[in-house]
Amino acid sequence: MDDRRTPSLTVRPLESGRGVRAAGEIGLATHTIWERVLEQAVREGEAVYQLELSEVTFVDVAGAGALAAAAGRLGEGRRFVVRRPPPAMCRVLETFWPGLSTIEVSMS
Repeated sequence: MDDRRTPSLTVRPLESGRGVRAAGEIGLATHTIWERVLEQAVREGEAVYQLELSEVTFVDVAGAGALAAAAGRLGEGRRFVVRRPPPAMCRVLETFWPGLSTIEVSMS
């Protein structure tokens, strides 16, 4: 019996505020979904866009890079607030994109 499963990522709008709640994995199999979510966020033009990631179990470096790239396309005075991301995502952002003012990480 093959026990392997295909990684998945589900995304739904937040009940309050502008943003989304993601669940699953952000990796090779789900990059297209993640990049669409980020592109939509950039286009929406909100000053603060929430990314609730408490149900995300894995983010690869390319997924963190896509977030950093999207954050770089936000206009003046805009930012992503990333709530409760996996610890590895925080380390990757701090290592490769330190001091990126358009991403605020909140552990609460």
